[in-house]
Amino acid sequence: MSWYEERRENKRTEAMIRREDAGAAAQVRIAERQAAAQIKRADAQARREAQQQATAARRARRAAVVRGLRLWLGRHVVELLIYPIALLSFVLAAPAMARYGIEVFASELGALLPGITEFGMWAFAIAVVIERRRHPDRSVWGLVAGVLVFGAVAFGINFTHGLTTAWDHGVVMGTASIAGVVAHQLTLATAPKSGQQRREARIERAAARKVARIRKAAVKRAVAEIEADGSARLLYAPGRYTLTRRGLKPATVPGLPVAESTDWDRELADLLATTGAATATGVTPSIEGEQEPGDSIEGGSVATLDHGPDLHESSPDRPVIDRKPGRSMEQLRAELAAAIEAGTVNPRSAESIRKTLRVSAGPPRQLRDEHTKGGRK
Repeated sequence: MSWYEERRENKRTEAMIRREDAGAAAQVRIAERQAAAQIKRADAQARREAQQQATAARRARRAAVVRGLRLWLGRHVVELLIYPIALLSFVLAAPAMARYGIEVFASELGALLPGITEFGMWAFAIAVVIERRRHPDRSVWGLVAGVLVFGAVAFGINFTHGLTTAWDHGVVMGTASIAGVVAHQLTLATAPKSGQQRREARIERAAARKVARIRKAAVKRAVAEIEADGSARLLYAPGRYTLTRRGLKPATVPGLPVAESTDWDRELADLLATTGAATATGVTPSIEGEQEPGDSIEGGSVATLDHGPDLHESSPDRPVIDRKPGRSMEQLRAELAAAIEAGTVNPRSAESIRKTLRVSAGPPRQLRDEHTKGGRK
């Protein structure tokens, strides 16, 4: 190949390389422009979506505000009707009272008179509403009394002010001063309860009053137990009672089991009735462990209210009396220990020991003191 041909071939190769480089550069520029256009389109789409979301959020907020406002208006229709009356009453009465105060006190400080006549009764009236809504079960009679007192003061002073011109002026000014408070108390200050709730509340109040009277009567009937250290506590006789003018009277309820009696008078009457029945048949019942004069409780037997068995069991007409042999204090201590282990007795209560062991009132106290001190005397 000649020099000329070689040179021409080199130029052709260089031209081809330049064309390839230009084509590659053009493709790069095209790809860049396409990427930029795609990014621009994505940005525009994102802005449109953000605008749509913001618009939807504003619409949702406006709808929520409207719903809340409609709900509030529906719940406070009475307030919207009553408070304008209260505002009119205050606007009419307060300036008149301010001028009257300046005239009466001969000082500009008399302009504060509406703070007593108008603001005083309104303070109590609003306090009644707040207290009843926060604590529906709490009594507000003190606040209601404040409304009545300050309302009477406002009416009296406004009536006196109007009376200086004519009696009809006094009536108008006095009525206008308290009209708002009267409407407010009649509509908004009442407890928000239905008819059924008010009936149940009346029943609960009646039940509470009766329980209080019964507890008072029970306190009058209770006996005192004085401990060795001089402390005292009241003992009550559990059971079912009715309240009469003379106090509590034992009662039975049809359909309910008869409660265990701790009424000593009634038990004594039952014992005497049983004794009379046994004597009529020729059998003399005995109290368990009857003691002879001079016998001590420590070594002898303990009297209980249990009766002995019928000696004439063959006769069906004779009463059946359960007779148990007399028990000594050692036997009672053993029975008490077994009851304590079984968990059926309160060893610190003489009444619980008496019921469990079925003995008279003396030994249970001794057993309780022994258990409390941790040893026997």
